Amino acid sequence: MTAKVIGLIELTDQNAFEQYRNKVSQTVEPYKGSIQNRGSVTEIFWNELNCARFGAFVELTFPSQEDAKAWAHSPEYQALVAIRNRAMKLTLFAVTI
Repeated sequence: MTAKVIGLIELTDQNAFEQYRNKVSQTVEPYKGSIQNRGSVTEIFWNELNCARFGAFVELTFPSQEDAKAWAHSPEYQALVAIRNRAMKLTLFAVTI
């Protein structure tokens, strides 16, 4: 099954975000993943789970849940966490399709 990783993003520092964005794809590719979509949220129709505010999203695809999990916990991605934490608040989750 294919795994999708979805990130809900609230930007907090545009400069840090640009640094993160320029490096993150290099951490995804070794785990057979790709960034499929990035964008801005234009409207939220329902928020019955009371999710924190977010204004952007990212969608990544991996061949399997194992590949997605290996990427998320990889040393390559973990090296970006400090920059990511300055750049944004993030909710990141995986789904299988």
